[in-house]
Amino acid sequence: MPKDTLTITDNRTGKTYEVPVENGCIRTNALRQIKVGDDDFGLMGYDPAFLNTANCKSAITFIDGDKGILEYRGYPIEQLAEKSSYLEVAYLLLNGELPTPKELEQFVHLVTHHTFVHENVKSFMDGFRYDAHPMSMLGSTVAALSSFYPDAKNTKDELSRRIQITRLIAKMPTLAAFSYRHTMGLPYIYPDNDLSYVANFLAMVKRIGTTTYKVHPVLERALDVLFILHADHEQNCSTTSVRTVGSSEVDPYSAVTAGIGALYGPLHGGANEAVLRMLREIGHVSKVPDFIKSVKSGEGEKKLMGFGHRVYKSYDPRAKVIKRVADEVFEVTGKNPLLELAVELERIALQDEYFVKRKLYPNVDFYSGLIYEAMGFQAEMFPVLFAIPRTVGWCAQWEEMVLDSEQKIARPRQIYTGQKRRDYVAMDKRAAK
Repeated sequence: MPKDTLTITDNRTGKTYEVPVENGCIRTNALRQIKVGDDDFGLMGYDPAFLNTANCKSAITFIDGDKGILEYRGYPIEQLAEKSSYLEVAYLLLNGELPTPKELEQFVHLVTHHTFVHENVKSFMDGFRYDAHPMSMLGSTVAALSSFYPDAKNTKDELSRRIQITRLIAKMPTLAAFSYRHTMGLPYIYPDNDLSYVANFLAMVKRIGTTTYKVHPVLERALDVLFILHADHEQNCSTTSVRTVGSSEVDPYSAVTAGIGALYGPLHGGANEAVLRMLREIGHVSKVPDFIKSVKSGEGEKKLMGFGHRVYKSYDPRAKVIKRVADEVFEVTGKNPLLELAVELERIALQDEYFVKRKLYPNVDFYSGLIYEAMGFQAEMFPVLFAIPRTVGWCAQWEEMVLDSEQKIARPRQIYTGQKRRDYVAMDKRAAK
């Protein structure tokens, strides 16, 4: 009868070991028993970037990259994007189930009435240079929130955790809007509790010279859908950063700041900006075939940005939704002049055996930048627009980590490749180089 174990023979010693298999994994700590001698530390796994190492168990997000599946708590992303709202999805990610009408009303009320930030936060933000990057300002101000809420350090207290999570979700759009206004040299706009989560953010960003700002319902819904698509994505770089920093039992503001720092990197939150740069470099639809040719040949180190994904080996399910959203947005804003280029690039690439064989399909970043730009956002704001919705995913993952009895403070091993032990050499005995 088959057993859920893995039999390992160490050819160095001839010894055989039986290691349990659980959920399709072995516990790498079980490899420690495999030694060549009593003074041997034991076998370790070597996995740069954690490409084949699970660092946690999670019940939040499921991805099947080969089949193009993304689910939040078991619900397909396509259904949530079509039928749900961002705050409803936020409740789902945090609590595991979709809310009842009363539960959603209470949750929306809580978030809506925590959107204001302490006045000192404005003074703090005023200390940044006029040309400071919005993402830098966002990360710094989120980190500063821990000094405003010292009770946040009580990470084992459920009520305290939920208060901090609500504050983070509620205040992130306000801080994001403030960072935008600072960059543009505009006065800060306070939240309006009569508006929806997304409409409030857009009003704080766009309102100039008026006491009210009417958000176009198509743009409001489009950004709400984009927020849903970006709410969580399993153990990516920023989420892993939140969990790793959070494992020290630090407050959630500090842990989320780590996620923002990771998202600031061009390989994570800057991918959609890279797509726009690529499209502008191509310049015209007639030049797309030559660009494709140069990508395939490797000349000039040209890359097809917005295609392919570390996880997805088929069409990114978020990209299908976002392409539809793009059409709706452009009906209101007018077409982004780069859209024709993007459509032609996608058409050719999806028919080219070179890209199909390598399973390079459009990802969520291919069209999102075009939408943000059409809505009037500069490229510097793109990672900020990513951080706002991802906050709930970071918070859900952080709380799950806090409650996991198996989690300990993160401390990866290393393979030391430096010098062997040696004696100190006096200054007058060192040879000149």
